[in-house]
Amino acid sequence: MLKLIIYILILGDNMKNKVENTIKKHNLIDKEDNVLLGVSGGPDSMALLNILYELNETFKCNLYVAHINHGIRGEEADKDEVYVERYCRKFNIPFYLKRVNMNEYAKKHKLSSEEAGREIRYKFFEEILIQLGGGKIAVAHNKNDQAETLIMRFIRGTGLDGLKGMKYKNSNIIRPLLDISRNEIEKYCDLNNINPRIDRSNLETIYERNKIRLELIPYLEKNFNTGIIDTLVRTSKVMQEDSYFLNEYAKTAYEEVVFKEQPNNIMLINEKFTKLNYAIKCRVLRRTIKKINGHLKGIEEKHVSSIIDLSSDCTTGKRIYISSKIIARICYNYLVIEKDGSKHKDSEFNVMLNNEGITWIEELDSFFEARVVTTQDFDLKIESKFIKKFDYDKVRGSLFVRNRRKGDKFIPIGMKGSKKIKDFFIDEKIPREEREKIPLVVNDEDILWVVGYRISEKYKITDTTKRVLILEYKKQK
Repeated sequence: MLKLIIYILILGDNMKNKVENTIKKHNLIDKEDNVLLGVSGGPDSMALLNILYELNETFKCNLYVAHINHGIRGEEADKDEVYVERYCRKFNIPFYLKRVNMNEYAKKHKLSSEEAGREIRYKFFEEILIQLGGGKIAVAHNKNDQAETLIMRFIRGTGLDGLKGMKYKNSNIIRPLLDISRNEIEKYCDLNNINPRIDRSNLETIYERNKIRLELIPYLEKNFNTGIIDTLVRTSKVMQEDSYFLNEYAKTAYEEVVFKEQPNNIMLINEKFTKLNYAIKCRVLRRTIKKINGHLKGIEEKHVSSIIDLSSDCTTGKRIYISSKIIARICYNYLVIEKDGSKHKDSEFNVMLNNEGITWIEELDSFFEARVVTTQDFDLKIESKFIKKFDYDKVRGSLFVRNRRKGDKFIPIGMKGSKKIKDFFIDEKIPREEREKIPLVVNDEDILWVVGYRISEKYKITDTTKRVLILEYKKQK
């Protein structure tokens, strides 16, 4: 009997020490942290709850428990709820409960049961943390869960980042049991008189993860590698280190190739981007998409490779649509990644024109180049559809580039009377959908130039002109 007691104490202390070392090594919990545990009532979460409660003298954190009754297992789910609540009441741990019909939620939001359950859980956890003023979410993923995750991802198809598995700490989510096997957890529960609830659905092979847990891993252990769990966990750690290095390298590469960064639109210098290693290109693109979209959900290898193919093509105006409403397109020297519709090319723009130098017009992916010369230095032949000359001394106030406004009118060169811009566009047979995109060069009083069409009679070059403003409009920078 004494030997059994000693064995129980040693096993309990060993597991508790391993968890404590994991927490310290990966800086999972700080003093006075609010730590919210997701507790189902099963062996993993009950072991985690028990260990963190015992370690609280060391970490001095504030423990809370959240439990979700998914509404799909009837009386069994209700018993789980009562079990967890009683345990928390016994040890005076604040308890939060949510009852929901997971299947109805999945149907409403067009999710699988697994996706719906995860979304419900983490939304509930975040709601509680907001009430508490912030903190950590502790979940009971263990070594076996890590191994199963790697196998699932490998079967579905993944790269190095997928094989790094779950992190010990991901934002505010922590996994203190990630160095503990399921076998250790079950022994810990037995020897510490923890009688967890058993979800019978975990013993059914109708789910992919259950098939891997109950059939594939035992087969691999029996026929190939008795230590397959530890092997896969070691693999995940190696992949995490390699992934970290490559991501840091890609971060530097991104900074070198990015030209302009906006919330919904990022321009990469295509010449520099195409010279990157393929693996770094992929990471730069994922980084770019995540900055714009906030996540990489739905972004697959085929999408990234198609953008890389587009960058090699270099055909201005060519674009591709990928998932998550993301567009990739070529704009002269730039590879542009943006949200579908983020450009709003029909929206109003009004940009002050630099009289000497370059002015970039973001809404049009174009720019104006301006210079002022004397008539002695002026070449009369300088003129085309997108290069025009004006009597600079007649310009009043600042110059701006904008699109049309209601009531706009000007005097087209060669005419005596003014004409409404609306009528001018109609006469020139300009499609309605193109009219808002046509830039107008204006000053404080008049429209000087309907770009691509006519200038104003009032600002044309005459025999008395002394200084000439030359404006050139280009669709690249």
